[in-house]
Amino acid sequence: SILLASSAASDVYKRQDKIAIGGGYPAGTIDLDASVTDNLKSVAKAKGVAVSDVNVCVLDRPRHAGIISEIRKNGAKVSLITDGDIAGVIATTDKTTGIDMYIGIGGAPEGVLAAAALRCIGGQMQGRLITDSDSQKARAAKMGIKDFDRKYEMNEMARGDVIFAATGVTDGDMLDGIKLIDGKLHTHTIVMRSYSGTVRYIRAEHGNTERFTG
Repeated sequence: SILLASSAASDVYKRQDKIAIGGGYPAGTIDLDASVTDNLKSVAKAKGVAVSDVNVCVLDRPRHAGIISEIRKNGAKVSLITDGDIAGVIATTDKTTGIDMYIGIGGAPEGVLAAAALRCIGGQMQGRLITDSDSQKARAAKMGIKDFDRKYEMNEMARGDVIFAATGVTDGDMLDGIKLIDGKLHTHTIVMRSYSGTVRYIRAEHGNTERFTG
């Protein structure tokens, strides 16, 4: 899991439908309104590979049964994750993971944070808020949201000069978790900035553990 050090996301919306790929693809390679099959074919064409060579990361939830089934019917690979859809989106940018595309429904604040990360390191992402209650729609309307079915592009979800920072809490594919070694807490952090395209990994030792344990 990941402890997020900075966030522009609002907790007004609980869920978001999202799709993402890493950098190096032609604009418009993915489309949230297209079928899973069409997106698989589009990514495969852009990569110059067969659909069976495309690997899709999906959050392992019952609501994604249809998506998973359609991916497998097309012969593509599925990489299921139990949590951490931010890391799942970021994985599409790292060739060592083998992940080509992320798709599915996850947290809306996490979607904004994932878009912020892609702004820094490159990629494409689209998202659509899921407002499935009158109270959520009312709160959204107060914030100026009029079109509840609007498809948001990555640059709309994370605008301007973006800084993304995250520290691992438990071990994951992207970051190591917090460790207590010889009386010191060891942390692993990633910091990115869109303006410079800089990505920094920081390993730190914290000697005053009382600050963290209370």
